[in-house]
Amino acid sequence: MRACMPLIVAMLCSLAWAGKMESCASRCNEKFNRDAACQCDRRCPRHGDCCEDYDHLCTEDPNEPEPFLELEEETEAPSSHLYSAPSSCRDRCQEAFDRHQPCHCDARCPEFGNCCKDFESLCGHEGFSYSSDAITKEELQSISEKIYRADTNKAQKEDVIINSQNRISPSETRDQVDCCPEPLFTYVNEKLFSKPTYAAFINLLNNYQRATGRGEHFSAQQLAEQDAFLREVMKTAVMKELYAFLHHQNRYSSEQEFVSDLKNMWFGLYSRGNGEEDSSGFEHVFSGEVKKGKVTGFHNWIRFYMQEKEGLVDYYSHIYDGPWDSYPDVLAMQFNWDGYYKEVGSAFIGSSPEFEFALYSLCFIARPGKVCQLSLGGYPLAIQTYTWDKSTYGNGKKYIATAYVVSSTQ
Repeated sequence: MRACMPLIVAMLCSLAWAGKMESCASRCNEKFNRDAACQCDRRCPRHGDCCEDYDHLCTEDPNEPEPFLELEEETEAPSSHLYSAPSSCRDRCQEAFDRHQPCHCDARCPEFGNCCKDFESLCGHEGFSYSSDAITKEELQSISEKIYRADTNKAQKEDVIINSQNRISPSETRDQVDCCPEPLFTYVNEKLFSKPTYAAFINLLNNYQRATGRGEHFSAQQLAEQDAFLREVMKTAVMKELYAFLHHQNRYSSEQEFVSDLKNMWFGLYSRGNGEEDSSGFEHVFSGEVKKGKVTGFHNWIRFYMQEKEGLVDYYSHIYDGPWDSYPDVLAMQFNWDGYYKEVGSAFIGSSPEFEFALYSLCFIARPGKVCQLSLGGYPLAIQTYTWDKSTYGNGKKYIATAYVVSSTQ
């Protein structure tokens, strides 16, 4: 979703009518809203119920990648809020822009004139330049290219051979037809898995129950494995690039603060069902979950390969295969996971664990709950993240609900 501009804010105010939303200002790509007079979701052109300014405000820049599908996680993304909208910046300095709040405390609120009254007194000492501290699209593209070049642990073409077989259209994904008789992975050089970050990552995958509604309870060994993974990835050039960038952006004052936040946002537990602490961002994104009879999350090629090797994953088809000639690449696929169907699951292929962890973390920190426009090897790529809003950690910080690739060049 594009960053809000002063013109959009002004239009929102002028077009509000009798409490109904008749403009797409600040609403592009939001979920269907039955209370709105018109819609701004990606499917409104198909249904003929778009607001009049949809084309003007929500049509993507022709240089930006197009989404290959509205993925199913969007229907799972939480929409409730933990608290009523506060009118103070207490414990909110440098938080991401949230259109539901009556006033704001982000780096750009002085520019838009929508800061809370106590912004100067509470946030003025934070030491950032208001207009320059917001992370721009160009900065995101630059750091993602640096991370891409720094990934020396990625697979080489001879290390991972896939057989993508039949490509189907997005309209066919609901049919649940197995169009591919062969496995997705023809060969994987498992020597990759002895590398420290791969080994630490794989140790985490079996620490979770995939069914939501069943509480997760970690042993001392499993908690130690989380810390070991964070230690190993922080040794890599990929994560050093990410930390240096975020430190320069005044998001973190020390590596210790950064690692502590990563542990909370990724491994902190929350409840997706029955009030149990049954989920986390890491479990959802990398290991995968089952909720209401469907696969949710599960966006990792290593996990897919290992489950396919055990006969637990049956690859059905794909709707998108990325343009990259080397790894990492991107595949958007359909599959069955031990009796449960995944309608569309996007995943990097051949990437190192630290590469995925870095890009998803970058986008969650810089564009929480929004589309994050990146660049990899000269090709555009977009990642969608969602925040978990029903519970928080620290001073109101939000956990990762999900993160996944939503688009690339077509």
